[in-house]
Amino acid sequence: MTRRRRSRQLNTEERRLWAHVVRGVAPMKGKVLPEFNEEAEPSGPAKPSLLPLPKPPPSPSAKPTIPPLAPVERKTLQALRRGTKAVDGIIDLHGMRQDEAHGALLRFLHRAQNTGHSLVLVITGKGGAATGGMFEERGVLRRMVPHWLRLPDVRSLVVGFEEASPQHGGSGALYVRLRRKRGAGSTDDSFR
Repeated sequence: MTRRRRSRQLNTEERRLWAHVVRGVAPMKGKVLPEFNEEAEPSGPAKPSLLPLPKPPPSPSAKPTIPPLAPVERKTLQALRRGTKAVDGIIDLHGMRQDEAHGALLRFLHRAQNTGHSLVLVITGKGGAATGGMFEERGVLRRMVPHWLRLPDVRSLVVGFEEASPQHGGSGALYVRLRRKRGAGSTDDSFR
């Protein structure tokens, strides 16, 4: 079954808009663009002409986009494993409840950034044997800390993170690279 294309005539306003659109277009070879003659149209109530609206300027309160997390550089990881580089600070969260650990982590990261530290160690623990029954989770902080480090409000502090090497806690710890703190006189709001 073939469908017949329904033909509809353009109203005056649509023809005016079409004339505005094709005004700067050159027709294809052998084709002629139909002209729109306003005087030939029946006069009716004056309608405002449809002109494209200018784009609004970007709002001054627009925040810069936060760059994606970057992994800790391979050279830094190798130096940490060899013991030729040390972390600038350490926080041990294991044994804490989630709300305590979250608050302690944020305070530690802010302090470390204000002090000028660039690489810190966050010990989450690997999670012990569940003792409270079948609904108790193991290694809650081990799972939650990476999630917290990816949150937008923490991204102003954190460049990236990686699982620590075995001598620093392995899967129960993370190396966290911190962003440099901007000077008080700096007007640059972008993240580094």
